[in-house]
Amino acid sequence: MIEQSQQSSVETSILSITPSASEKVRELLKQENDPGLGLRIFVAGGGCSGLQYGMTLDEAQDGDTIISQDDYSVLVDEMSLGYINGSEVDYVDSLMGAGFTVNNPNAVSSWRLWSFIQNC
Repeated sequence: MIEQSQQSSVETSILSITPSASEKVRELLKQENDPGLGLRIFVAGGGCSGLQYGMTLDEAQDGDTIISQDDYSVLVDEMSLGYINGSEVDYVDSLMGAGFTVNNPNAVSSWRLWSFIQNC
């Protein structure tokens, strides 16, 4: 994990997480008040291209890759790992709504997870 400055993304060899996304994850984890939870990022079938990103607060499972951030963990299952490699997770709050975005340079288009907050 490399952290260059407060304004830059937290980067690993797998993905980067912007400061605004990290702040929102911390806020959601604090609301849950369960130190065993981390942010799970996964890929599932069903998007326009046959795949879509998902996020949830979850405990680590056997076979997960655990990416340690400063004070929380990002959990990625083995199948999803190849699909999110090189991605950037951001949190955007705009007039159109608020939500996490996954910008994947290997994908044809980026994807926005507007429903994350309501599902937690």
